[in-house]
Amino acid sequence: MMREKLLAKCADYVEERVSRLQSSIKDLEHDLGNETKSSAGDKYETSREMMNTEINKLQNQLQSFKKLKEVLAVIENRKASTTVQLGSIVKTSAANYFISIPVGEIMVEEEKFYAIGLNSPIGKLLFGKQEGEKFIFQQKEFSIKKIL
Repeated sequence: MMREKLLAKCADYVEERVSRLQSSIKDLEHDLGNETKSSAGDKYETSREMMNTEINKLQNQLQSFKKLKEVLAVIENRKASTTVQLGSIVKTSAANYFISIPVGEIMVEEEKFYAIGLNSPIGKLLFGKQEGEKFIFQQKEFSIKKIL
Protein backbone atom coordinates (compact mmCIF):
# COMPACT_ATOMS: atom_id res chain seq x y z
CA MET A 1 0.00 0.00 0.00
CA MET A 2 2.78 2.44 0.93
CA ARG A 3 4.70 1.55 -2.22
CA GLU A 4 1.66 2.24 -4.41
CA LYS A 5 1.21 5.66 -2.79
CA LEU A 6 4.87 6.52 -3.29
CA LEU A 7 4.71 5.34 -6.90
CA ALA A 8 1.60 7.45 -7.48
CA LYS A 9 3.34 10.56 -6.08
CA CYS A 10 6.36 9.93 -8.32
CA ALA A 11 4.10 9.40 -11.35
CA ASP A 12 2.24 12.65 -10.58
CA TYR A 13 5.58 14.48 -10.37
CA VAL A 14 6.65 13.14 -13.78
CA GLU A 15 3.27 13.80 -15.41
CA GLU A 16 3.23 17.39 -14.18
CA ARG A 17 6.73 18.00 -15.57
CA VAL A 18 5.91 16.31 -18.90
CA SER A 19 2.75 18.38 -19.24
CA ARG A 20 4.62 21.61 -18.51
CA LEU A 21 7.38 20.77 -21.00
CA GLN A 22 4.90 19.82 -23.74
CA SER A 23 3.04 23.09 -23.19
CA SER A 24 6.28 25.10 -23.41
CA ILE A 25 7.33 23.30 -26.60
CA LYS A 26 3.91 23.90 -28.16
CA ASP A 27 4.05 27.61 -27.26
CA LEU A 28 7.53 28.00 -28.74
CA GLU A 29 6.57 26.14 -31.92
CA HIS A 30 3.52 28.41 -32.23
CA ASP A 31 5.71 31.51 -31.76
CA LEU A 32 8.20 30.15 -34.28
CA GLY A 33 5.40 29.65 -36.83
CA ASN A 34 4.17 33.20 -36.29
CA GLU A 35 7.63 34.76 -36.51
CA THR A 36 7.63 37.02 -39.56
CA LYS A 37 10.69 37.92 -41.50
CA SER A 38 11.70 41.45 -40.81
CA SER A 39 13.88 43.80 -42.78
CA ALA A 40 16.61 43.08 -40.21
CA GLY A 41 17.33 39.59 -41.57
CA ASP A 42 20.10 38.73 -39.11
CA LYS A 43 17.88 39.57 -36.15
CA TYR A 44 15.14 37.35 -37.58
CA GLU A 45 17.52 34.41 -38.11
CA THR A 46 19.06 34.83 -34.63
CA SER A 47 15.62 34.87 -33.03
CA ARG A 48 14.53 31.74 -34.91
CA GLU A 49 17.75 29.94 -34.02
CA MET A 50 17.33 30.81 -30.34
CA MET A 51 13.77 29.44 -30.40
CA ASN A 52 14.92 26.25 -32.12
CA THR A 53 17.70 25.83 -29.55
CA GLU A 54 15.19 26.24 -26.72
CA ILE A 55 12.79 23.74 -28.33
CA ASN A 56 15.63 21.20 -28.65
CA LYS A 57 16.59 21.71 -25.01
CA LEU A 58 12.99 21.19 -23.87
CA GLN A 59 12.63 18.09 -26.07
CA ASN A 60 15.75 16.60 -24.45
CA GLN A 61 14.27 17.25 -21.01
CA LEU A 62 11.01 15.67 -22.16
CA GLN A 63 12.91 12.53 -23.24
CA SER A 64 14.54 12.35 -19.80
CA PHE A 65 11.15 12.44 -18.10
CA LYS A 66 9.81 9.78 -20.46
CA LYS A 67 12.71 7.55 -19.35
CA LEU A 68 11.73 8.19 -15.73
CA LYS A 69 8.21 6.99 -16.61
CA GLU A 70 9.75 3.77 -17.91
CA VAL A 71 11.63 3.30 -14.63
CA LEU A 72 8.36 3.71 -12.71
CA ALA A 73 6.72 1.07 -14.94
CA VAL A 74 9.54 -1.36 -14.10
CA ILE A 75 9.11 -0.66 -10.37
CA GLU A 76 5.36 -1.24 -10.59
CA ASN A 77 5.96 -4.82 -11.78
CA ARG A 78 8.67 -5.63 -9.22
CA LYS A 79 8.13 -7.84 -6.19
CA ALA A 80 9.32 -6.85 -2.71
CA SER A 81 12.79 -8.11 -1.82
CA THR A 82 14.82 -8.62 1.34
CA THR A 83 17.70 -6.69 -0.23
CA VAL A 84 17.62 -3.09 -1.39
CA GLN A 85 16.83 -2.86 -5.10
CA LEU A 86 14.96 -0.61 -7.49
CA GLY A 87 11.50 -0.09 -5.95
CA SER A 88 12.53 -0.76 -2.35
CA ILE A 89 11.31 1.34 0.54
CA VAL A 90 14.21 1.60 2.97
CA LYS A 91 13.83 2.87 6.52
CA THR A 92 17.17 3.81 8.04
CA SER A 93 18.35 5.39 11.27
CA ALA A 94 18.68 8.67 9.32
CA ALA A 95 15.71 8.84 6.94
CA ASN A 96 13.26 6.88 4.82
CA TYR A 97 14.09 6.29 1.17
CA PHE A 98 12.12 5.13 -1.85
CA ILE A 99 14.61 3.77 -4.40
CA SER A 100 12.98 4.92 -7.62
CA ILE A 101 13.51 8.19 -9.48
CA PRO A 102 15.02 11.47 -8.25
CA VAL A 103 11.93 13.32 -7.02
CA GLY A 104 13.14 14.45 -3.61
CA GLU A 105 10.99 14.72 -0.51
CA ILE A 106 7.55 13.06 -0.51
CA MET A 107 5.04 12.95 2.33
CA VAL A 108 2.86 9.84 2.59
CA GLU A 109 0.63 9.14 5.59
CA GLU A 110 2.41 11.87 7.55
CA GLU A 111 5.75 10.15 7.01
CA LYS A 112 8.62 11.72 5.08
CA PHE A 113 10.39 9.78 2.33
CA TYR A 114 13.13 10.74 -0.08
CA ALA A 115 12.55 9.38 -3.58
CA ILE A 116 16.04 8.84 -4.95
CA GLY A 117 17.54 7.16 -7.97
CA LEU A 118 19.62 4.02 -7.80
CA ASN A 119 22.57 6.01 -9.17
CA SER A 120 22.44 8.63 -6.42
CA PRO A 121 25.20 8.51 -3.78
CA ILE A 122 22.87 7.03 -1.14
CA GLY A 123 21.18 4.75 -3.68
CA LYS A 124 24.58 3.27 -4.56
CA LEU A 125 25.41 2.77 -0.88
CA LEU A 126 22.09 1.08 -0.11
CA PHE A 127 21.89 -1.15 -3.19
CA GLY A 128 22.12 -4.85 -2.31
CA LYS A 129 22.13 -4.28 1.45
CA GLN A 130 19.80 -6.07 3.89
CA GLU A 131 18.01 -5.14 7.09
CA GLY A 132 20.41 -4.63 9.98
CA GLU A 133 23.36 -3.74 7.74
CA LYS A 134 25.18 -0.46 8.23
CA PHE A 135 26.51 2.06 5.74
CA ILE A 136 28.61 5.19 6.00
CA PHE A 137 27.58 8.43 4.34
CA GLN A 138 29.45 11.71 4.81
CA GLN A 139 31.54 10.16 7.60
CA LYS A 140 28.44 9.13 9.59
CA GLU A 141 27.29 5.58 10.19
CA PHE A 142 23.67 4.64 9.60
CA SER A 143 21.79 1.36 9.85
CA ILE A 144 19.03 -0.13 7.76
CA LYS A 145 16.05 -0.75 10.02
CA LYS A 146 13.48 -2.06 7.54
CA ILE A 147 13.15 -2.87 3.83
CA LEU A 148 9.65 -2.98 2.34
